[in-house]
Amino acid sequence: MLFQSDDLAASGDRLMRARDWVAGLSVAGLMLPEAVAYAGIAGLTPERAILAAIVGALAYAAVGRSRFAIVAPTSSSAAILAATLANFPGDAAEKAILATVSVAFVGCLFAAAAVARLGLLTGFIARPVLRGFSLGLAVTIILNQLPTLTGVEVHAADLGRYVLALAASMPHWHGPSLATGALALVALMLLKRLPLVPGAFLVIAAGTAGSLLLGLEAQGVRVVGPITLVLALPHLGMLSVATLSQLLQYALPLVLILFAESWGTMRSLALQHGDFIEPNRELGALGTANLVAALVQGMPVGAGFSAGSAAEAAGAASRLTAVVAGLGLLVLVVVAAPLIAHLPEPVLAAVVISALAHALDPAPFIRLWRLDRDQFLAIGAAIGVMVFGVVDGMLIAIGFSLVALLRRMASPQIARLGRLGDGREYVDAARHADAVKPEGIAVWRPSEPLFFANAERIFGVIAQASRAEPGLVAIIVSLEETFDLDSTSLEALQEFDARTRTEGMPMRLARVRDHVRDVLARAGAVTLVERASYSVDGAVEATRRELAARTSAAG
Repeated sequence: MLFQSDDLAASGDRLMRARDWVAGLSVAGLMLPEAVAYAGIAGLTPERAILAAIVGALAYAAVGRSRFAIVAPTSSSAAILAATLANFPGDAAEKAILATVSVAFVGCLFAAAAVARLGLLTGFIARPVLRGFSLGLAVTIILNQLPTLTGVEVHAADLGRYVLALAASMPHWHGPSLATGALALVALMLLKRLPLVPGAFLVIAAGTAGSLLLGLEAQGVRVVGPITLVLALPHLGMLSVATLSQLLQYALPLVLILFAESWGTMRSLALQHGDFIEPNRELGALGTANLVAALVQGMPVGAGFSAGSAAEAAGAASRLTAVVAGLGLLVLVVVAAPLIAHLPEPVLAAVVISALAHALDPAPFIRLWRLDRDQFLAIGAAIGVMVFGVVDGMLIAIGFSLVALLRRMASPQIARLGRLGDGREYVDAARHADAVKPEGIAVWRPSEPLFFANAERIFGVIAQASRAEPGLVAIIVSLEETFDLDSTSLEALQEFDARTRTEGMPMRLARVRDHVRDVLARAGAVTLVERASYSVDGAVEATRRELAARTSAAG
């Protein structure tokens, strides 16, 4: 049995490695067209994007932890880099230097964020926001690939005008380009049914062969053109302090967009498969990848959604996928550079669209609608990304998340508790018909922690409800959800205590945590500490003893 178990384990390891090799080769076939396209967006040569993709994937595999992340140039960062370079005068050589410095700044900022442990900020991005982000980004990238697929030029200031311009260009769509791209897209969709076949790689090879055999370039189909890799250390000219300061300012939105896109990609894919990734380590990995990209005079790199989705769809089992993808891209360019020059651009667009197609699955959104929870967060994130772009869209979606959180915390449910059966458990009496409320004692439990935005309202609701019920002689407030007290909630609690004592209705606290007790003690609220119990049952019994003692003293 032991040998059989070892054989099964070895067989499983071989299968995982095989999946990584297939996924890596498939992703390499996707990285090439993306690199060429994104270099064009940034106004740089394809070699810079290809080198950045190679070293970015390898550097991340060495430091990062996501098995799906493929760190390479992204469309959003390429667009911001293009806008950055447009703000500086100079020729192509001078702008190449500025691009290299920008990438280095991005790497340094990511590294600084990792050292400062700013990864905790990722907790403010809710899962529905990530799902909406993924959908919005997928739609945006796919729409941006359609002009290449149809052989037309479309430019617009926003997505709405872009869609209208794309529709208006239909009479001018180039037939051979559209046929080439459509045929490649159909082939890719069919090959997805064979998970152990590197579909993107095969389609690119077939597209190149078809271009040569059919003379597609002569028919007006645009091709990639010649690619020459030259590895050399960057030559940094004399840049003024003012120029460096301006570049650093432009590097901030680059970091923000790369972080938004990368973390959105990594976390959404990790959640789908139950993987764990630590945000501070991922920040450091992105910083390392960008610093290495700067050394080879590359472009800014991040975990792009299309490449990550392609790795996931191809069955990536470990970070070996990224290593195979990076090395596969290197071999592909070095060995087949003369052939790649004839690769039709519509085939590249089809590869990108195919990689993102599964991100359009409406199932996660349908589930949110059925649950009636957070569906508007997801839809808002998707619309925000499509209308306002990746950075602004993500910030808007995060804003929605925080508003929803604050709204829920500021308007908590306040439950009236009763004892369940003969035990010591106290539950929401409105939900449990057999729960018995203590006679003359109202036990209240806020559903959210006390903090500055809700404390006064909570105690106001409790006071009003308690006054409206005849026969009440005491109040207990269960603070089981409260882990700490800020100064506002502390003062509100003290004021409520003073008001109830003045009205002759003593108040006790239940389920009070030690840290809250420490805060009360430092505030000098000694009597509140003395009237704080660790359980609701203990608070009820203490209240009954106090009331009995008061009755005896009065008698």
